[in-house]
Amino acid sequence: MLKTIRKQWGLLPFIRHQSNSMRKLFIFLFFNIGLISTSEAQFLTGERILNDENFDKKPWSWGYYFGINRFDFNFDYKEDRPDIFVEQNFGFNVGLLGNKRINDYLDLRLMPGLVYNARTLFYLDIPGEDNDRMRELNSTYIHIPLLLKFSTKRLNNFRPFVEGGFSWSYNLSSNEKNPDDNSAGQFRMKNNTFYYEVGFGVDFYLPYFKFSPSIRGVFALTDELVRDEDPNSLYTSNIEVMQSRGIFLNFTFQ
Repeated sequence: MLKTIRKQWGLLPFIRHQSNSMRKLFIFLFFNIGLISTSEAQFLTGERILNDENFDKKPWSWGYYFGINRFDFNFDYKEDRPDIFVEQNFGFNVGLLGNKRINDYLDLRLMPGLVYNARTLFYLDIPGEDNDRMRELNSTYIHIPLLLKFSTKRLNNFRPFVEGGFSWSYNLSSNEKNPDDNSAGQFRMKNNTFYYEVGFGVDFYLPYFKFSPSIRGVFALTDELVRDEDPNSLYTSNIEVMQSRGIFLNFTFQ
């Protein structure tokens, strides 16, 4: 029955694409975890780097980061109808870092940056052509997280940490003020979104800089959907709340 529905709505290639994308994500993450584990062993047994001995004593430090992201949507529905499928794609992040030391184990971090991501929505219960059942959302965000970083004691040349806090983003591609809605093929989202973020990573002390790979989850706190003018719209009327959630893999240099 499920196979028949998937073929009827043309979703079988989409589901295969999702499976392949998840497989690539896990391979990528395991590869990076393996690299980090190998480096960790070397950093534990190698000679302690002395020229950055007092790096973490500086009251302010600066850096930059780049990485990849993968976004999804979390939907709350008003009625029990077919779910909206979300095709997720990899995007990229790039930005700057300002770090304020509070004490030996706590830092306050401001990380303004630019985030790009693309998602596609598939509606199972909308009749018509594929273009009527599909909405492509290309989002470019100005993203500003304010995070607290909790670090362990430095172990030779590396130092694990966890971080968490809140962030705000402005979606430059939201179409919030566009007078056209889904009746004209325009899916609209709100410009401003607030999030909470949690993650972990490792600081590696290298001869000339500090390198910090990290993984962070990002979860929207506010509803991002701009509803259609028609209160019975097939695209928006059944959505109670639509919120982004995603994962960031960042590489930071200080």
